[in-house]
Amino acid sequence: MAFRGDLMIKEFCAENYLDIPTAITNGANRIELCDNLAVGGTTPSKGVIQASVAYCKARQIPVMTMIRPRKGNFHYTNTELAIMKTDLLLAKELKTSGLVFGCLDANNCLDKPALLELINLADGLEITFHMAFDLIPQDKQFAALDWLADHRVTRILTHGGDAKQPLSQTLPHLKELIAYAKGRITILPGGQITYANATKIATSLGVNEVHGTKIIPM
Repeated sequence: MAFRGDLMIKEFCAENYLDIPTAITNGANRIELCDNLAVGGTTPSKGVIQASVAYCKARQIPVMTMIRPRKGNFHYTNTELAIMKTDLLLAKELKTSGLVFGCLDANNCLDKPALLELINLADGLEITFHMAFDLIPQDKQFAALDWLADHRVTRILTHGGDAKQPLSQTLPHLKELIAYAKGRITILPGGQITYANATKIATSLGVNEVHGTKIIPM
């Protein structure tokens, strides 16, 4: 897919409602809503979801709500999965446009049974598999991509490697993922992408969606 600057989606990762009006004014046209960005993001409160969705819907801006019960790894207990399911249903009831989640097993491969439960509950909404994807061993990521594409997941948010690696080192793998996806699922690059480099990165990758906390000037 060729890059189209006029159609580029700038997904702003918002930690709270207060950042959203400024973000939209400055060019954000999709919001990933979460709490606790210092630990990579967790599920926001009911009040934050409700206020954010109302504000964004009035401006035709989609909201993707994070479903993550805690910091740390993405291997969840049955109790944690039950919490995620409750939070997912609440976000759905509050009319979020989509959901952001990811579940891995003890070997950092897809936890397919857990994912299927969440995907089935999310029926009708967009789904982003978040940066837990980057913890999957790279030789297993292509099979994981196949499975996610086959199970109604809309996009994969990925840095293309360890979050601490510079983009210059992860761009080759991002290009491999995009080529392999062949439009079956969107690869959403994130991590170290800012308003200063977003167009350059999108052009290099041939994508029309980018993600970050600094994707627009604040």
